[in-house]
Amino acid sequence: MSAEATNPEAHPEARPELRRRGRTRLDLRRLGRAALLGPTSRDRLPDAIGHVAEAHRAHYPDADLSILRRAYLLAETSHRGQMRKSGEPYITHPLAVTLILAELGAETTTLTASLLHDTVEDTDVTLDQVRAEFGDEVCFIVDGVTKVEKIDYGAAAEPETFRKMLVATGNDVRVMSIKLADRLHNMRTLGVMRPEKQVRIAKVTRDVLIPLAERLGVQALKTELEDLVFAILHPEEYESTRALIAAHAGERDPLPAIADSVRGVLREAGITAEVQVRPRHFVSVHRIARTRGELRGSDFGRILVLVGENADCYAVLGELHTCFTPVVSEFKDFIATPKFNLYQSLHTAVATPEGCVAEVIVRTRQMHRVAEAGVVALGNPYTTATPDAAATDPDEERVDPTRPGWLSRLLDWQQSAPDPDTFWTVLRAELAQDREITVFRADGGTLGLPAGASCIDAAYAQHGAAAHGCIGARVNGRLTSLSSPLSDGDTVQLLLAQDASSGPAAEWLDHARTPAARIAISSWLEAHPDRAMAPTSAARAPLSVVGARGGGGNAVADLPDATVRLAGCCTPVPPDAVAGFLVRGGAVTVHRIHCAAVAQMRAVGRTSVAVHWRATADCRVTLRAESFGRPHLLADLTEAIAREGVEVVSATVEPPVEQRVRHSYTLQLPDAAGLPALMRAMRDVPGVYDVSRV
Repeated sequence: MSAEATNPEAHPEARPELRRRGRTRLDLRRLGRAALLGPTSRDRLPDAIGHVAEAHRAHYPDADLSILRRAYLLAETSHRGQMRKSGEPYITHPLAVTLILAELGAETTTLTASLLHDTVEDTDVTLDQVRAEFGDEVCFIVDGVTKVEKIDYGAAAEPETFRKMLVATGNDVRVMSIKLADRLHNMRTLGVMRPEKQVRIAKVTRDVLIPLAERLGVQALKTELEDLVFAILHPEEYESTRALIAAHAGERDPLPAIADSVRGVLREAGITAEVQVRPRHFVSVHRIARTRGELRGSDFGRILVLVGENADCYAVLGELHTCFTPVVSEFKDFIATPKFNLYQSLHTAVATPEGCVAEVIVRTRQMHRVAEAGVVALGNPYTTATPDAAATDPDEERVDPTRPGWLSRLLDWQQSAPDPDTFWTVLRAELAQDREITVFRADGGTLGLPAGASCIDAAYAQHGAAAHGCIGARVNGRLTSLSSPLSDGDTVQLLLAQDASSGPAAEWLDHARTPAARIAISSWLEAHPDRAMAPTSAARAPLSVVGARGGGGNAVADLPDATVRLAGCCTPVPPDAVAGFLVRGGAVTVHRIHCAAVAQMRAVGRTSVAVHWRATADCRVTLRAESFGRPHLLADLTEAIAREGVEVVSATVEPPVEQRVRHSYTLQLPDAAGLPALMRAMRDVPGVYDVSRV
């Protein structure tokens, strides 16, 4: 595979952002020679990192660059004599990685660690030396990026290296920022590697690092990584896409004219805004071509509108939808509902009178910075409000405001996956989940879960190993099965059994989406093979405790000498509105007026009989109690019923299923008005979580 095919940067059209900025590509060989020439004044930065200093000062005009000078001198000295496979001095690599981060707006500590990120791994410099010279923060970041020794881990070295980096990222997100920039520069220069190694590295980049860049919001790195991976893994599609872009370059592009129209509209409305045309990157063009077939001229880019305040974004949107024809299906509001990776923007599409359709993105300048650089744009997220705040408890883990739900979940489940192969497989599956939902707990907290997660996933996310005893859930107040999928904004109340020996069913694995849930369930089933093989719901006949008696209670039918029976399907009680129907044997069955059986009776032509309640207040009703299984539950329930002065006509107890027990009671109440109090008394019995009329 040629270097051209494996390196989209070799083509000017593959890197439109370089053309847009007008920045000349750096000559890394020249920088390497400058680094090796050595002596510079102790009072100024070495010439080799002048580009880094210039990019850094653009974001931080008052930054103290002396620490960068010291870090560069240590890196250059320690890497002196080492060469990359491309033939360049090795120091060009940390310089290029640091320049990538400086252009994204990384703060000084990140750039210092970036210059040193390979020293501990590839030279005689130790972590203790880095700590003594640059402090604990830089030392922690350098250690987080340093690979584990292949000599110690063998084939598991790569999975364990990523595990180490992810754990370190949980404490300092800047570790992953450096890793992403490091991989980007390595991918840019991957053409010197053997084809099979190019493919292996590209696949890991595709499966792990690109999803991580997406989750951390670093779109500038993600899009270029996607193009570089695309060129290696799909060279034919890459070449055809490049040909499409090259052909479009010779045609008339309608987007600049549309951008001029947008500028005019906003100028007339008195809205100060910057309007740009943003070319799509290779993978984006390829996806659009697969979706739409033949591409239009406006499909090769999008219009970006940058404003000062959030309110201006909606003002721009109003003007666009007033002066152009909006494509309603293309509108998305990521300002009111940001993506889980910090991204905020308004997306829309408008059609011009000539029939051209252009996609438009509207955001503030701060949103734009975060959209491009993600967590890198946050600067140092660990700066405390007061100088002594960090010293209050040196042993307490630092709170990372950039640690989102997906990272917390990942850090939790990786502890339960000691096997490197399991960790590596599950990590790729976890990162393949590209959408998140937020559900609310009954206690007011929230849970972040991947889209498609079920109540089982919510149980393990909230309760950990205690979720083994989960027997049901209420979603938005309604009792539902554990396999029920959850939607964004649902409220979930999880029901746990009191029996400590209870455990999950093997079927739970079919509905668990999160690695934490799947690993916990699998581990429990492996530790309890006898329970794993046992059927979860044996079909057994219910236990009838007391013989049932029929009767019409205090219902009276307007039919002399007719036997009146209260229907068991809806168990009507005074003062329910009721209907009566004549059935075989001359009996009259009484149903609540809204019972489904009423429509069936009328459909088959049953004779309707007028029914009313006697003046007496007593009534008969059937109640169903849902509860956790425990000893003496039946005795406690019947005692609660007796305390209310209610007669038990019959009681049926179904066998336990997944630690859940269902009781059905037919009861004779002396007064129908006492039914609500009776149901409350039954719910107050420990272990009972629901009581309802049958």
